[in-house]
Amino acid sequence: MAGTVLTGFGSITAGLAPSTAVFVAGLFFAGAMDAVTDVAMHVHGMRVQRRYGRSIINAFHAVWSVGAILGGSVAAGAIALGLSAGVHLGLSTALSAIVAVTALWFCLPGREERAERRPIPETARSEAVPPTGAGRGTVLVVVALVLIAVAGTGVEDAGNTWAALYLSGPLGVPAALAAAGYVALVAGQFLGRVFGDRLVDRFGQRSVARVGGSVTAVGMGSALLFPTVPGTVLGFCLAGLGVATLVPAALNEADELPGLRPGTGLTVVSWLMRLGFLLCPPLVGFIAEATELRIGLMVVPVAGVLVIMLAGVLRPGPTAGPRRG
Repeated sequence: MAGTVLTGFGSITAGLAPSTAVFVAGLFFAGAMDAVTDVAMHVHGMRVQRRYGRSIINAFHAVWSVGAILGGSVAAGAIALGLSAGVHLGLSTALSAIVAVTALWFCLPGREERAERRPIPETARSEAVPPTGAGRGTVLVVVALVLIAVAGTGVEDAGNTWAALYLSGPLGVPAALAAAGYVALVAGQFLGRVFGDRLVDRFGQRSVARVGGSVTAVGMGSALLFPTVPGTVLGFCLAGLGVATLVPAALNEADELPGLRPGTGLTVVSWLMRLGFLLCPPLVGFIAEATELRIGLMVVPVAGVLVIMLAGVLRPGPTAGPRRG
């Protein structure tokens, strides 16, 4: 709750900044507080999931997608009404604070204890995780989980940063319709998260991730190899659908790693996965500068192949145990 409020204050600082330095400092602070909030939400969400008795984390991420759409819509409304950045961000922060304080009353009390966590059966452990201890095997699994999460965030941000430019540039789509690629990606991602929990409970995280990686690689790869406007929009949609469950899967697995304190693995993966947002757009740009944007966007199907290769670190069975009384 505190992180949500502080994120808002950082945004207000950036919006009212009298100089570039204050603007950057405000955004840096907001981003740092958002990272803390993100970890706290996921830790608590995993705790709720364990008590709930089945996978629900993908539904939480689906709601995040709805929030992203609502946030953009509120911003568009503020622009249409002629509200200043300070007024818009102030109202948004106040609303977020009210929601956060209200939600706090419904959260589980106290800290999570090890006794709350169900033991993971030996047959359900990740292939690379040792039975006990936080040794080298656990470190390798954390690295693999970070890469899976980076693949998910990287694909999302590649669409966010480059989809409109690719459609309006090489494919000649009118500027008014150039956003169709990213909209399709977010729509596919939302759809995948709405149904993701049911699929995970039935087929397991590992199988869902491998199929998702295949959908991303084949869908976006085909769209880039045979470029057409409808095919490209469909390719971005399939990419969003394919990576929909990757971040929830990586965070869920990280939170269950043996030999680590509750929340430690999740925190590490959650923070490091932001490298996908940081590194993917300039990587695509660097490749595009040397060749062309179509070649640069090949990082999307490559990310899908990477997920297929690393999905073995995810458990094959359900992510939550039986409902607790």
